[in-house]
Amino acid sequence: MKHLLIIRFSAMGDVAMMLPVVASLAHQYPDLRVTVLSKPFARPFFEGLDNIRFMAADIKNEYQGFNGLNALYRRLLAKNFTDVADFHDVLRTKYLRLRFFLGGFRVAHIDKHRKGKRLLCRKKDKVKVQQPTSFENYAAVLARLGYPVKLDFQSVFPTEGGNLRRLPTVIGEKKEFQRWIGIAPFAAHKGKIYPLEKMEKVIEKLIQLYPSCRIFLFGGGGKEREVLDAWAKNYANCMNASALLNGIGDELILMSHLDVMLSMDSGNMHLASLVGTRVVSVWGATHPFAGFMGWNQRKTDAVQLDMPCRPCSVYGNKPCFRGDYACMNDIDYEQIVVHVQRIFD
Repeated sequence: MKHLLIIRFSAMGDVAMMLPVVASLAHQYPDLRVTVLSKPFARPFFEGLDNIRFMAADIKNEYQGFNGLNALYRRLLAKNFTDVADFHDVLRTKYLRLRFFLGGFRVAHIDKHRKGKRLLCRKKDKVKVQQPTSFENYAAVLARLGYPVKLDFQSVFPTEGGNLRRLPTVIGEKKEFQRWIGIAPFAAHKGKIYPLEKMEKVIEKLIQLYPSCRIFLFGGGGKEREVLDAWAKNYANCMNASALLNGIGDELILMSHLDVMLSMDSGNMHLASLVGTRVVSVWGATHPFAGFMGWNQRKTDAVQLDMPCRPCSVYGNKPCFRGDYACMNDIDYEQIVVHVQRIFD
């Protein structure tokens, strides 16, 4: 039996974007065994897929450095893979795929279209052309190995969504008259975060427009939690969902029942996309043209300013060319509210 190894070690959003491709593969090749190798946090993404197995690798501790990678390779070798798909193409995965290639395995790796992204993000004479999406790039790797796929993924859950009864009782059941709104105001880099004081105005306006709505806030720990807790305390409609839920699996369940998710260009945009929830996404230093829009999301739901300096970065991790982050700061909060209203009205 053919046994395919798929490798990707990276941030949550990049790994989440694998799921529509891997799920389509599993559905269309039921006799193919597939193992996904990634960081431990990614396990919930791939649970429930019949012919997909997940393998966690802690590359910063247990498999650190070349000795660690050699140990990981020996562990992988025992699984009797026939094909290896490198969805990451970084130093660690290059080394692993080289070992497999030298061992006579069929190997293929992702083309990230780095040149096109450089032209898109350079300071002058930008070439603003849509780059192939991550989904297309992942699917291309599989095609080179002889597994072309039609990307037909819809959601990790059935049409009715995940089981709300698995969540803390404070979440409760969704009432017919309620609108459930998710808000994920944070991202990994400053150039991708809408000013928090303006986001609070968005919350105030949404509550004014929809007094019976429930707003579920998503974010991490530390200062992020302080902000979300403060909003939850100040607005009765708000709840810090991430502080109440038990990890990604629970968050996916709740997101599957949202009417809309309001998110930055961040991992939460991709989580909501995996459960078929429509996302109003806010873009600053980055741009959908780089290929990282959420699965099946609409370009018209992206809130962004047309500025000659945008985008200045693929991932939002570079300093602002202008120094004032006008790409985010100049977005009127009412513009975001209007995008949400379009979905409801």
